Amino acid sequence: MTPFRIRRLGPGDEAALERLAHDETDFTDEPPSPPLTPDAARAYLSDPGVWHWHAEDDSGHPVGFLMAYRHRRRSGDPLDVMFEEIGVRQSWRGRGVGRALVAALHAHMREQGICNVWVAADSEEAQAFYRACGYDTDELQGVILSRTLDH
Repeated sequence: MTPFRIRRLGPGDEAALERLAHDETDFTDEPPSPPLTPDAARAYLSDPGVWHWHAEDDSGHPVGFLMAYRHRRRSGDPLDVMFEEIGVRQSWRGRGVGRALVAALHAHMREQGICNVWVAADSEEAQAFYRACGYDTDELQGVILSRTLDH
């Protein structure tokens, strides 16, 4: 097994985001998204509410990623985390990369004094992974709706 390391991306890691966008289909089985512009990538990586980790091989190439948002709430606990997205390169699946990324998220939450995290799981496979990481099904979760506004 080839070792990997986990690191949180920040300003100056724009190239890492571009590499991830280039190989996105190998991580998520979804159609590729266009990469962020350089300015948008800098803003993304500078935003304190955006938490983005990479798992990287010995050469610094991404083998997995996790992205989450820190949310400020108007009642109850003042902060929670929305676990937005995780992906592991197909050839690296089953080697503990996903669990290590989730552990990095949880460790950072503890450092920040945040206790609650939630994630929307869109498949049985995703649900099984999250359950294996200690997540429970939230029966109160409703249907997610979206809208794109005209400019």
